[in-house]
Amino acid sequence: MNRVAYRRTPARSGTPARPAPESEALLRFRKIIELELRRGCDDGAVIGGLDRFLTNARSDKAIASVIDAAVPGRAYAQMSPAVREKWLRVLLATKPSSKAKTPVSAKGAAKVPHAPKPQFAPKPPPPADPLDADVTAIKGVKGAMQAKLAKMGLHTIRDLLYFFPNRHNDFANVRPISELKPDEEQTALVTVWSAAVVRLGRRPGTQAMVGDETGTMRVVWFNQPYLAEQLHTNDRIVLAGKVGLYNKSKAMENPEWERVTGDDLTHTGRLVPVYRLTQGLSQRVLRRIVKEAVDRYANLLRDPLPAAIRKRHRLQDLKGAVAQMHYPDTAEKQEEARRRVAFEELLCVQLAVLERRLQWQDGRAAPMGTNGVLDVYYESLPFALTGAQERVLGEITADLKRNRPMARLLQGDVGSGKTAVAAAALVVANANQYQGALMAPTEILAEQHFKTLKSLLSRIQIGGRRMKVELLTGSTKPSEKRSIVEGVASGVVDVVVGTHALIQDGVSFKNLGIAVVDEQHRFGVMQRAALKERAMAKDQPTPHLLAMSATPIPRTLALTFFGDLDVSVIDEMPPGRLPVKTSWVSPEDRGEAYAFVREQVHEGRQAFVVCPLIEESAALQTRSAVAECERLRTEVFPDLRLGLLHGKMNSKDKDAVLQAFRRGDLHILVATTVIEVGIDIPNASVMVIEGADRFGLAQLHQLRGRVGRGADQSFCLLLSDDPSTTAQHRLQLLEDNNDGFALAEADLRLRGPGDYFGTRQSGLPEFQAADFSDVKLIEQARQEAMQVLDADPHLEAEENRELRGAVNRMKKVVTGEVS
Repeated sequence: MNRVAYRRTPARSGTPARPAPESEALLRFRKIIELELRRGCDDGAVIGGLDRFLTNARSDKAIASVIDAAVPGRAYAQMSPAVREKWLRVLLATKPSSKAKTPVSAKGAAKVPHAPKPQFAPKPPPPADPLDADVTAIKGVKGAMQAKLAKMGLHTIRDLLYFFPNRHNDFANVRPISELKPDEEQTALVTVWSAAVVRLGRRPGTQAMVGDETGTMRVVWFNQPYLAEQLHTNDRIVLAGKVGLYNKSKAMENPEWERVTGDDLTHTGRLVPVYRLTQGLSQRVLRRIVKEAVDRYANLLRDPLPAAIRKRHRLQDLKGAVAQMHYPDTAEKQEEARRRVAFEELLCVQLAVLERRLQWQDGRAAPMGTNGVLDVYYESLPFALTGAQERVLGEITADLKRNRPMARLLQGDVGSGKTAVAAAALVVANANQYQGALMAPTEILAEQHFKTLKSLLSRIQIGGRRMKVELLTGSTKPSEKRSIVEGVASGVVDVVVGTHALIQDGVSFKNLGIAVVDEQHRFGVMQRAALKERAMAKDQPTPHLLAMSATPIPRTLALTFFGDLDVSVIDEMPPGRLPVKTSWVSPEDRGEAYAFVREQVHEGRQAFVVCPLIEESAALQTRSAVAECERLRTEVFPDLRLGLLHGKMNSKDKDAVLQAFRRGDLHILVATTVIEVGIDIPNASVMVIEGADRFGLAQLHQLRGRVGRGADQSFCLLLSDDPSTTAQHRLQLLEDNNDGFALAEADLRLRGPGDYFGTRQSGLPEFQAADFSDVKLIEQARQEAMQVLDADPHLEAEENRELRGAVNRMKKVVTGEVS
C-alpha cells in the first residue's frame, strides 16, 4: 500500500514515514482470525460463527476494506477447511485500503494524494439454496421496501417463510357487537363513528366509538394518542381482543386492530394472518409479500427432520406445516403446524447446546478427590452449611472425582449461599495441586467475590501454607497486575478472581483445575471458551466448569438454552433470614414512602434508591439516578447524606462511594441497576425502586435481594408513576411472593425468553412457534437430541444432513449469554 496513506503530513526529508498504528478494532479482528486458524478453521472462534462476526465487523471501515479486498466469494460456513485456511491467511495478509484509513486533513495541513480507487469485488454468485436469496426476489420488493423488511430482520426468502403471524383474524367467526361476551377473546367487524385523544389515567390515549347494525361500543388505547389521527370516521376496522364492561356497556381496551377494505372480506370463511409490522408497512402489503414467498418457495423447503423422527413424534412435513402456519384451513390445522415447527426449533436448540457440552468435555479433566479437605473447610466456616448446600456440594464433588470435565450450573436464590459452595470446590482443587479461577461480569461483583473468598479461604492451610487469593480486573494497577499474572503463571496464586481481564493476552495458568463463572447468562460461552484456551495452552487437562446464577432460571429455560449444563439448585435459605416485606406504593403515597425511609435512617439503618436510567431521557418518561439524587438531596432529604453510584463512573469513584456507604458515612445510596448483584451491606434495610414497572420480575427480585442481609426486618418499596395494567400485575406478584423460582416462571410467561434477563439480547433467539409453557414438547425434543447425538455425534449421517444445516443456523443466534 502507498505509505502516504499512513500519514497526515509529508515526512521530513530523509525520514521515512511511520505507519500509523492499527486501530484496536482491527487488532481485535486479526486476533479472532488468528484464533480461528489455531482452532483448525472449525468456525468456532466466535459464538454464532465467523459469517456473523464478519458481518458485524464490517461496521468498521478499515475492517470492511480488508474483507472486501480478500473477496470471500461465498459464505465461510460453506467453505471446506482447506479453503477456509487459505482465505483466512489472505485476510491476515491484507492491509486496509488507504481510503479507509486516511484521516480528514486539518485546515492548513498538506494535502494527501487520493488513494487509487479500490478494486470492487465481483458480485457474489447466487446462493446455492434459493431460500437464501435476497427478499428482492419477490416482485415489488426493492429500495425502501427492502429497507423496511430489513428493519424487521427479514433479509432472505427463508426469513419470510419463517416470519409467522402473531395471530389470525377469524373472518368466519366475526361476531356482531350484540353477541360479544365479556371476558372472552373475540373478533368484531365494526365502523368507526368517532375517535379522539383523551386523558386515560395520567397520560393521553385514544378513545373511539364504534358500531355495527346491532349496537355501539367504546374502545380505548392507553398511551397511544396517535391512533386518533389514524382512525377516520366511517373506517371499517377489525378489532380483536378481550371484551370488558365500562359503565355496564361492552368495551375493549388496547385491542389489536386493522383497517379492512372490500377485497379483504373475500377471505371470509378462513383465518387471515396478522403480522408484526414496522412504520410505513401495512398488513395488506406484507401479506402479499409473504404469500408470494409461501406460494413460490415453500415447496423448496428441505425438511431437517428425518422421516423416522417425524413418524416417532407424529409430525407433519415441513412444507405443509409452513403453509398452514400462514394460511391455516382451521384452528386445529394451525396448531398441528405450530407443534411441528416448534419441535424443530426446540430440537435444533437442544442439539446446539448439547454439542456445546460435548465440545467443553472434549478431552480429559483432572480427577480430584476430597481426601478429608472438606472437613477442614467446614471447621473453618463461621456458620454451618444448610442441607441444600451440602446436597449440592455432594453433586459437585462427585463430578470433580471423574476424569470427564464437569459442566454444571449452580442455581440459588439471592442469599442462599452459592459462593460458600463454590469456595468448597476451589478448596478441593487446591488440595489436589490445581488452581481455581472465578470470573464475574462486573468489577463490583468481582471485588465482592474476592472479599468473600479471601474471608472464607484465608484461614485454611493446605500443605503447610495458606491459600493465596488474588483479584485481577481492568482497574488493577499495572505493577500489581504484573505480579499477579506472574503468580498465576507460576502457580503461586491458588485462586484468581476477576473479570474479562482473566482471558486477556498474557494471562496463563500453570495448572487450572476448575473455572467458576458467575452470573453465567451475562458472561457465557465465548468467555468460557477463551478461559479453556488459556488453561490448555500448555497441554493441560480441560478444567472443570461450575457456572453460577443468582437469577433463578425457570426449568423450561434451563432445559432449553442451558441444556449443556447439569443443574444443581440450592432451594433452602440460611436459618434466621427474614423475608423482605414488599409493597407497591401508588404515586399519591410517595411522600409516605420517603417518610418511612427517613424513619429507618433515624433508627440507624440505611437505604438504596434505584432508578432505571443514569441520566434523563426525552424518549423515556422515567426517573434518572443523577437527577433523582440531586432532587432527593435538595428537596426531600436535605439533612441526610446521599451518594450516587452508576455504571459510567470509574472504578476508583465507584469503590469510594461503596466504601463510604459500607462504613455508614452515607445514609442513602442512589444508584442504577449496577447494584443488582454483588453488593452486600447488612445494615441496608430499605430498597426503593423507582420506575418499578420498567423492570421484569426477575430483575426486581434481584434488586430486592440487596436488602434483608442483616438481622433487622427489611423492606422493598416499588414506586411507579403510571404503570400499565400488565405492570401492575407484575408488581402485585412481587408484593405477594418471595420465591425467586416461582417469580422466574411468572416472568418468563409475561416477558418471554428474549427479555427475561432484563435486556433484549442476541444470545437467546425469539422462537417463531415454540412456547415455554409446553414442558412436554421441550422434554421430548431434549430426549430426541440426546438420542441423535448418541448415534451420530457430528450429524454426519446422510439422513441428518439437512438437520446439520438447521442446527448451524440456530447456532448463529444461540449463545445463552447477553451480548
